[in-house]
Amino acid sequence: MVRRHELTDQEWELLAPLIPRAATGRPRVEDRQVVNGMVYKIRTGISWRDLPERYGPWKTVYTRFRRYALDGVFTRALQQIQAHADAAGDIDWLVQIDSTIVRAHQHAAATGRKGGGIGDEPDDHALGRSRGGLTTKIHLACDGKGRPLAILVTPGQRHDSVCARPLLERIRVPRTGLGRPRCRPGQVIADKAYSSRGFRAYLRRRGIAHTIPEKTDQRRHRLRRGGHGGRPPGFDRETYRRRNMIERCFNRLKGFRGIATRYEKTATSYEAAVTLASFLLWARSV
Repeated sequence: MVRRHELTDQEWELLAPLIPRAATGRPRVEDRQVVNGMVYKIRTGISWRDLPERYGPWKTVYTRFRRYALDGVFTRALQQIQAHADAAGDIDWLVQIDSTIVRAHQHAAATGRKGGGIGDEPDDHALGRSRGGLTTKIHLACDGKGRPLAILVTPGQRHDSVCARPLLERIRVPRTGLGRPRCRPGQVIADKAYSSRGFRAYLRRRGIAHTIPEKTDQRRHRLRRGGHGGRPPGFDRETYRRRNMIERCFNRLKGFRGIATRYEKTATSYEAAVTLASFLLWARSV
C-alpha cells in the first residue's frame, strides 16, 4: 500500500535503475523505503530526526540522501526522464526563466563553517541577506508545459540577470541514442529583470529567439540617443502571456514544505532536494 507522500510504483520504476547499490557488506535498509523517507521529509519539511520509524533509522536516510546529493544521483534521474520525454517529442522548447525567494530557517543558517566551502559547495552555502532576512534564491528554467529543465541555487540577494547565462548553460537534455545532449532552447521568455543588452546579445550569439519586455529607463535612454540608440527589441505580447507556466511550476515546487522553506544547511543538499522534487513533477506528467 502506498502511503501519503511516498513514491508510486511508476515513480519508483523510473528512479530505481539509477539508485547506487552496494555489492558487498551487511544487508541494508531497502532502497525504496529509504527514498520514501527522503520524499516524506521534503514534502513535510520535518527534521531528519523526526522521520517516522517505518523509513528506518533517520541517520541512514540522511546519510544516503547526502551521498546521493554529492554524487548527483537526483540530477542524473532528472536528466534521464527529460531525455525520454525529448525522444518522445514531449518537451516544449519554449523555455521560460525566472527566480523565487525562499526564506532560510534558523537551522539552515547554523553551518558553523563560514567561508568553508568544500568541493563544489559555495563558501556562502547559497545563503544571503535580503529584505526578508536570510534567504536563498531558486533560479529555474522550465519548458512550455511548466516542467523544470534546469535549477540554480544562489544567495537571496543575487540579481536575476547575473544568473541568466549560468542557468541556461545548465540545460542539458541527453539523447537516448547517439548525439550530443540538447542544450539550446528554441525560444526564451523572461520578465524585465532579464532585460539587458548583454543578455540579449548572448542569446543572439547562440541563435536563441527571445521575448523579454524592455525596461522603461532603457526605452527612454534608447529614444534619447535618437538614430544611435538602435532599433527597439522585438516583443510578442501573445507569446509573453505563456510566461505564467513558470509561476505555476514554482507553485507546485513550493507545495513541498521542505522547498518552500529552506532547512538544509548546505547548498548541495538543498539543490538536491529541489532536484528530487523536480523529478517527481516530471514523473507525474509523463
